[in-house]
Amino acid sequence: MLTRRALAAALPVALAVPAAAAAEAGFPAFLAGLRAEAAGRGIRPAVLDQALSGLRPDPTVLQRDRHQPEFTMTWAHYRHLLVTPARIAAGKQAFQAHRGLFRQVADRFGVDPAPILGIWGIESNYGTTTGDFHIIDALATLAWGSGRAGFFRAQLLDALHILNDGDIGVAAMTGSWAGAMGQPQFMPSAYLRYAVDITGSGRRNIWTSVPDVIASIANYLAHSGWRRGQAWGVAARAPAGLAAPGARDAAAWRRDGVVTEGVPPPGPLRLVRPAGADGPAFLAGANFAAIRRYNPSDFYALAVALVGQRIVA
Repeated sequence: MLTRRALAAALPVALAVPAAAAAEAGFPAFLAGLRAEAAGRGIRPAVLDQALSGLRPDPTVLQRDRHQPEFTMTWAHYRHLLVTPARIAAGKQAFQAHRGLFRQVADRFGVDPAPILGIWGIESNYGTTTGDFHIIDALATLAWGSGRAGFFRAQLLDALHILNDGDIGVAAMTGSWAGAMGQPQFMPSAYLRYAVDITGSGRRNIWTSVPDVIASIANYLAHSGWRRGQAWGVAARAPAGLAAPGARDAAAWRRDGVVTEGVPPPGPLRLVRPAGADGPAFLAGANFAAIRRYNPSDFYALAVALVGQRIVA
């Protein structure tokens, strides 16, 4: 899973975090407070026992949290890593295998196949690489020992809520070191908002149910403002050094010398120049913004858009 989140996880990790080991005596008190808060929110004692008993901080998680690199990756390198022939070929196979499901999802949620395939492919390579960290362990470690304890505590409480609902068991709730789960890499809060049981099984299964994965990504994009049948944007040629003064319609960009390589989507368009003012250009519309709500990065949204576009071409 070579996403922005996973690029850091691919780096070498130290075997121990001495500072965490020295402070581990405070972890039981943290768990006791968490247990009391979760119980107050209606999480059953049996669920809390199963999820929290014997839990200890994971030094690997802390190491990755504390030593994330400052990314200075260029767009050319990022695109080379993510927009690959292998990923596109695997996406074409997945699309062919599930065409009927994609039609069903498009009719129900109003979301086209391309962005779903792009997100699914980049987040987990169509379910083949989802992360093998136990989510409760990872989130408890981060809620106790990271610099964003409040955020991760809220995610941990949401993860306990998911267990309480019975959608997944503790051992099967796996994902990234930062708590992103399953094939779409949803954080627990996103799961509670957007995960879908499209099969009628009674469980929202983003780990092993391809229909639920596809429907859940579609539901997320639908709530983010995806407009069915509309392009995300279009490649363009822009004068070197042209500034990007906010979103404007295509006619306004043409007056500034921007030439599109195809028909741009309707409405306000933003000039995206991922390599800077003298590099490649794109005019991006409302559907690009919808992808960007999944991960607020122009690099990510462009990679998703390009992968999806090439899969369905």
